[in-house]
Amino acid sequence: MSDTSDFDDQTAQSGAAEGVEADANVDSTMGGEVSGEPLDAATQDGDGDTFESLSATYERLRHSTDSAELSHAAHEPLPDRTDQAAFSRETALLEAVAGNEHTPLEDRVFLASTMPFPNILVKLSEDADATVRKAVAENADDKNWLVGRLAKDEDVSVREAALRNPQASWRVRLEGAEDPRTSAETLDFLGKMGVESDQKAPAVLAAMVRRAVALNPGTAQATLTRLASDPATDVTHAVAQRS
Repeated sequence: MSDTSDFDDQTAQSGAAEGVEADANVDSTMGGEVSGEPLDAATQDGDGDTFESLSATYERLRHSTDSAELSHAAHEPLPDRTDQAAFSRETALLEAVAGNEHTPLEDRVFLASTMPFPNILVKLSEDADATVRKAVAENADDKNWLVGRLAKDEDVSVREAALRNPQASWRVRLEGAEDPRTSAETLDFLGKMGVESDQKAPAVLAAMVRRAVALNPGTAQATLTRLASDPATDVTHAVAQRS
């Protein structure tokens, strides 16, 4: 298990660091200025027209009960990344939309499926509706620490979507392979890792996952039959132990 621990300690540290950095970026956006724009007051253009500040717009969207407005905001095209101030503003506002329960379910699922931004995905990973959390768990842009959190979700569909996410760490996959609640279909998926799928995976770690699948009481007979001829002797021995 030392290989798994070393591997996941490194990924967890880097993932946590990225998460902290993402949170810091969001905090700095919401608590300071964007390219010199004060966030706690309205601004005016050269014609004297008043514009709503970022913090005011964020709070308005966060507490809005206007589903049509929220739906429109969820699908508003993002500015080009070269316009850093506008891009940062709009991604911050999407977090407010994502966290508002009055945003229509289909729009929250849309954001959970398409957004690559950690602050938005974290917000949606806490959604009360399992459909939204499942969409986050399926998002290949997730950080591995977020996938790990979703792999422990109370809803089986969310947990299993996380186990199938390519960003799942080997520790998460191993724990899923050992969990008797994991479905036979997902166990079959995990039992192919390093052999029929993800063939560039570290051989030792992939074999550990397949061995855990072989020992799981929920593994289907068809999966066990395949694992009985696995190239790793630890896996074939595990299958033999069940006889």
